[in-house]
Amino acid sequence: MGMQVTRIENAEDSRLDAYVRLTDRQLRSKLEPEKALLIAESRLVVEVALDAGIEPLSFLVDEARLESCADLIERAGCVAYVLPHDQMERLTGFNVNRGLLCVMRRPQPQTVEQVLLGARHVAVLEGLVDVTNVGAVFRSAAALGADAVLLSPRCADPLGRRAVRVSVGTVFQVPWARVEAAAWPEGIVDELQNRGFTCLSMALEEGAVPIDDPSVSSAEKVALFFGCEGYGLSRAALNAVGRSVIIPMSNGVDSLNVAASSAVAFWELFARRR
Repeated sequence: MGMQVTRIENAEDSRLDAYVRLTDRQLRSKLEPEKALLIAESRLVVEVALDAGIEPLSFLVDEARLESCADLIERAGCVAYVLPHDQMERLTGFNVNRGLLCVMRRPQPQTVEQVLLGARHVAVLEGLVDVTNVGAVFRSAAALGADAVLLSPRCADPLGRRAVRVSVGTVFQVPWARVEAAAWPEGIVDELQNRGFTCLSMALEEGAVPIDDPSVSSAEKVALFFGCEGYGLSRAALNAVGRSVIIPMSNGVDSLNVAASSAVAFWELFARRR
């Protein structure tokens, strides 16, 4: 094999720090953004990342999977650290990563202006805490016609390890940007409206209309705002957006998890019109 392979006997080796010991916060390295890293887990996610132009730096591979991953490692052109199967099995998340992980350079952030260029369907996330939910929203966004995702200043990181994993790499496919604190929420609502977007909150507000209401479904460009897992959208965001929509429910259920509600909303307002 024309691969750069380095065999390592156990996971305590310092060369595996990024995989085994560094937290998402440490990998992100805000003080030195040029050194910021991310972890992609599983062959599928690594392939999506490579297709999106994300730079690979090294692999961590289960010895039992080395041969089957050889083509991917050769394509990436970086070193593969190989661990014995019994050592690999002890690592957290083995059942998810299936014995293949890749450290990659974190891409440069995009601006709001860049991600909105040409977009017609936008998801806006305020204050989501759970990176799993962020990853799930990105997966739905990619599958169901969202052109871009905007994040509030305090929204969880889409490039965190679990977010990347749950999104199945779609965080590398859907353009996204974080809104600056000074522009949240009034400034971003103004910018979206100036660009011709109908801004809508997913919220149980007085006067909210069903998401399939003709007054909503006729809009050409839509920006859908979703709030955090606990209390939903802030009053400031609700006031800035002004209009709210709801998913009609049965059996006394008043709301869905943000990952589920985003999928329903994207289908109704984005995907069905394609």
